[in-house]
Amino acid sequence: MKEKKILGINGSHKIGGNTGLILGKALEVCENRGFEVEEIDLASRDIRFCTDCGLCKTKYACNIGDDAMDILDALKSADGVIIASPVYFGCVSGRLKTLFDRTLPLRRNGMLLSGKVGAALTVGGSRNGGQEHTIQQIHLWMLINEMTVVGDKQTAHFGGICVGRNPGDALKDEDGIKTVINTAEKVCELLKNSV
Repeated sequence: MKEKKILGINGSHKIGGNTGLILGKALEVCENRGFEVEEIDLASRDIRFCTDCGLCKTKYACNIGDDAMDILDALKSADGVIIASPVYFGCVSGRLKTLFDRTLPLRRNGMLLSGKVGAALTVGGSRNGGQEHTIQQIHLWMLINEMTVVGDKQTAHFGGICVGRNPGDALKDEDGIKTVINTAEKVCELLKNSV
């Protein structure tokens, strides 16, 4: 049987920041549970705004010659998706929102994310720094794509929620890291039990 794959997307504008650290922790949990993992850092990719040209209404394609279709192919081939974003003014990063807008080819060409397991992680500068709103935005994108959305199994959180103002702070947030680990374990649990 094919090994199931979990894709992690880092929506931060930085590589190696707190968002990347918690995503790395979640993917480590998944890999230790026997899953194939892949990580995409949006900060290293060229993703431009959707122009609503309409091409993806008729075929799985996009007129814009950037990295978005490669990321869409990775989303399409994954069984589970963990998306991480820093909190920017109570929202996901602009880079991540731009990717969400560019996923129309997946939706318009057979709901290609339907049934995949999805989870969200986020880091804010304070304990109540907009993390739940940011997770809600990621969940809304997942629900619109008919994904199965999971949260943190053990502590009844919406997903992995950490505090980190300075580099490396998120990994020192013991309560937050527990929610990251528990969320990753819930993704693994659902994928292990699925056919």
